[in-house]
Amino acid sequence: AREVYRLVSEETHALVKEQYQLLNEEILPQLATEGIRFVKRSEWNDAQREWIKGFFFREVMPVITPIGLDPSHPFPRVLNKSLNFAVELEGRDAFGRSSGAAIVQAPRVLPRVIRLPRELGDVEYAFVFLSSILHEFVHELFSGMKVLGCYQFRVTRNSDLFVDEEEVKNLRAKIQGELPQRHFGDAVRLEIANNCSEAMTQFLLGQFNLTESDLYRVAGPVNLVRLMQVPDWVLRNDLKFVPFTPGTPKALQKCHSVFDSIRGGDILLHHPYQSFNPVIELLDQAATDPQVVAIRMTVYRTGTDSVLMQSLLRAAQNGKEVTVVVELMARFDEEANIGWATKLEEVGAHVVYGVVGYKTH
Repeated sequence: AREVYRLVSEETHALVKEQYQLLNEEILPQLATEGIRFVKRSEWNDAQREWIKGFFFREVMPVITPIGLDPSHPFPRVLNKSLNFAVELEGRDAFGRSSGAAIVQAPRVLPRVIRLPRELGDVEYAFVFLSSILHEFVHELFSGMKVLGCYQFRVTRNSDLFVDEEEVKNLRAKIQGELPQRHFGDAVRLEIANNCSEAMTQFLLGQFNLTESDLYRVAGPVNLVRLMQVPDWVLRNDLKFVPFTPGTPKALQKCHSVFDSIRGGDILLHHPYQSFNPVIELLDQAATDPQVVAIRMTVYRTGTDSVLMQSLLRAAQNGKEVTVVVELMARFDEEANIGWATKLEEVGAHVVYGVVGYKTH
């Protein structure tokens, strides 16, 4: 297993390195030529700096709490994949303490990318990273002290739920008890800014009980997923893929009743190339159809606003015999599944909690 892990680690390091090379050497330069820029701190003009400073004091500073590291303030519990900053300090704070280091945790409520007002940029779309703003003004959080360095980092934790399905009598209760601890599992990866000092790097590795093989030095934001929101802000359809619209089988295009269509012959739906709406319509019509007396199905993954689950609730409320096998170990959807299962039970549906063996997606 250790040999497999080593091979996976080598491949992952190479992939992450390639990711940031593509971002810095191809994607960002090409976006800049199209009038979409991510402005670095060294490139801020006076007007931009003044606006960003106001944003920091107005939106950022009130919701962050720096934690000085000393005997009375141990290293904080860092959430899984949260954005954090390790700060190297010199001098004494307002209370006369000299910790030498501090941790600043960025709340998830703060946006990781901020768009500058149009009148402040020399391009149509100008953005700054939250990490750049914190780097620039982090000294405001440590009055009387000198900031020697500020480095963003992110830790990935083991998010498996350790539940023995055969030994637990009440699987749902056990999983509910495990969920709050998911964000604090054992650390498995540390991502840090590539300018992080060696002393701080070794300090962080020690805090998370990790080794050099678990370390990823990155040349940019430690969470590139947060860039996914940027295309929604940029109104440039010529730079985006044409939206894909799933098709609908001919047998379902003109018929208002899914049941009538099925009577005419079997219908195969090929997802995601064909729409999932016929499945939703089938359940929606079944919930109110007087000829439907029972609905039995397995639910693997849902969402907090599942239309499908709403139909099942309505069916049970209308007196249908609703039986649902709910997969409790659907990774990262356990909480949503338990929530829906509870609602189904409240309206009289029969819920079977299970760990589905073979899954068909």
